[in-house]
Amino acid sequence: MKLTKHDHACVRVEKNGKVLVIDPGAFTRGPVLDGADAVLITHEHADHVDVDKLKAASPGLEIYTCEAVAAGLTEVPGKVQVVRAGDGFEAAGFRVQVFGEWHAFNHPDMAIVQNVGFLLDDEVFYPGDALTDPGVEVPTLLVPTSAPWLKLGEVVEYLRKLRPARAYSTHDALYSEIGLGLVDNWLRMEADKQQADIRRIPVGESVTIS
Repeated sequence: MKLTKHDHACVRVEKNGKVLVIDPGAFTRGPVLDGADAVLITHEHADHVDVDKLKAASPGLEIYTCEAVAAGLTEVPGKVQVVRAGDGFEAAGFRVQVFGEWHAFNHPDMAIVQNVGFLLDDEVFYPGDALTDPGVEVPTLLVPTSAPWLKLGEVVEYLRKLRPARAYSTHDALYSEIGLGLVDNWLRMEADKQQADIRRIPVGESVTIS
């Protein structure tokens, strides 16, 4: 399984010639959907879903997301399928399980929207904008490290609760280069403490998980 980090919250996962893209939002640049077989979308915020990208994508693209996002994708040519917590399905050759229902609390004047997390092949868990505990082993965690709803202490607590063998930063476009340096340092300290591979993958770079 090859995992490539794209801008902000977008990750591209490849296996056996198939491509699955998670959360190709408005902060994600480049042709991230080229060659994609399926897309998973965690929630409706623009940094996680870009409707124009999906409109321009292949009509053969399969899109799996929560009900609130699906309601806004009526003009997208790909096949849109609604999923919710407890569901399991196959997409682009990956076995996918769905966990969680709601976005983390963000602002007192903003409604809490639907948010679903995805576990791929019992290996990679992407929680979206929430610190969801799926209640199962998470070998590889894609951990959000920057958001209006998120504090550093919460990131550390989440890593220590799930104790993944590997954790890679996501949701990190809000940082400057100085901020990214701080993220690298925080994750390095936690990696040393847990004796795990916890770090930030630079945009455009990949890791292979066997």
